[in-house]
Amino acid sequence: MKEYITRSYEETVLLGKSLAQSLPKGSLVAFIGGLGMGKTAFTTGLALGLDIDCDVSSPTFAICNTYIGKANTLYHFDMYRVDGWDDLYSTGFYDYIDTDAYMAIEWSENVYGALPQDSYIVEISKIDENSRTFKIYQKSEVQE
Repeated sequence: MKEYITRSYEETVLLGKSLAQSLPKGSLVAFIGGLGMGKTAFTTGLALGLDIDCDVSSPTFAICNTYIGKANTLYHFDMYRVDGWDDLYSTGFYDYIDTDAYMAIEWSENVYGALPQDSYIVEISKIDENSRTFKIYQKSEVQE
């Protein structure tokens, strides 16, 4: 597990960008953290690190936003309203797992049991108004 502290939106974006540049093709990044923690800012950085030039926004109502670059695709899911396996299936989540696209999953605690073992977990906690702690590890590193 690696732990990082960011003190601004810009630092959170840079952390996401740095992680993206070290991820294997087709990685899934799952966020754990409440409202206003920086999940979308981190995803903005992921997109930048994957060389995807786009405006990243929370997929709260769309459930999944798709960002396409020249060499990479990023699927950005919001699982806040997902309540059970039937809901998860209806999002198309399983269709995306077996592709070489990257996935960013907000509110992943709602679907944690469905996440592959090689998923990267990003736990975010608030220090103060602008500062956050990010704990990043693979799901396989945690005893369930």
